[in-house]
Amino acid sequence: MKSTNYGFFLCLSFILLISCGFNQSGKENGNQAVVSSKTSPAPDFNADSAYYYIEKQTTFGPRVPNTAAHVACSNYLVSELKRFGAHVIEQKAELKAYNGEILHARNIIGSFSVTNKDRILLFAHWDSRPYADHDPDEKNHQVPISGANDGASGVGVLLEIARQVGMKYPEMGMDIILFDAEDYGTPDFYKGDAGEDTWCLGSQYWAVNPHVKGYTARFGILLDMVGAKDAFFMKEGFSREYANRYVEKIWQTARQLGYGKYFINENGGYITDDHLYVNRLANIPSVDIIQMDKNSSSGFYEHWHTVNDTMEYIDKETLKAVGQTILEVIYNEK
Repeated sequence: MKSTNYGFFLCLSFILLISCGFNQSGKENGNQAVVSSKTSPAPDFNADSAYYYIEKQTTFGPRVPNTAAHVACSNYLVSELKRFGAHVIEQKAELKAYNGEILHARNIIGSFSVTNKDRILLFAHWDSRPYADHDPDEKNHQVPISGANDGASGVGVLLEIARQVGMKYPEMGMDIILFDAEDYGTPDFYKGDAGEDTWCLGSQYWAVNPHVKGYTARFGILLDMVGAKDAFFMKEGFSREYANRYVEKIWQTARQLGYGKYFINENGGYITDDHLYVNRLANIPSVDIIQMDKNSSSGFYEHWHTVNDTMEYIDKETLKAVGQTILEVIYNEK
């Protein structure tokens, strides 16, 4: 993913009320969150389990398309979703990267309660960045990253959610999509010409070629970089434009659960991430839960796109805060 506005931290309360010139059809800015006072018990999110799923992904090595590690990890993810009782579809596609390379991509979809027409969509990207192009050491810029937080953390949380859903279905049908080729966007060191939409290739493909013809969902939630210690999540710009009522619902639920220090009540910048294409192309109002950090030079997680994005910085308390919040939202949606 990339930020479309690196200067957003300078004046959050003013700058982020301004449109960046994108099509704003489908806005929900005027809607307020509706959090039911009558709640149904959600399962207990197991952070140890999520941590294991993250670590397991990293043991394959960098999950870069067209590599053996990429194939091995995708097979593992498919097998886990099936083990949890999901109906699994593997959507394979040949996608063109910024440099013309053809990527053998694989979107992985796990569905629960497939006959239920009322659905919730959860998603994350499972590939990892082929370049550590934000590493402080220029010698590492073409080294692929482990991607423990950037990629694996969101997938790990979703696998634990899938495990829980497999044991106790919510009232809504649910689809989990693990998108591929999200992080193969144009690197900073590239000197050639590249198109605008070089990031999020898997979600772009799925948004115009859904796994089920005419697929729709009430709303979607993207998890990206959700595992670091002391992470905090601001209300991302495109999420507010397209799905503000669900932004407010998620953040209010987190506060009610005591996770307000993670889900802070501040507006963040506009991020080009998988949710953008699910919003624009698939017309499913979707929220991006992503770590932003005004103290880092990139505006993201400190070790974003560096060789230090490793398990060392993954924290179970953060995983618990995110995972339990999402479960509460899912199980109280009627």
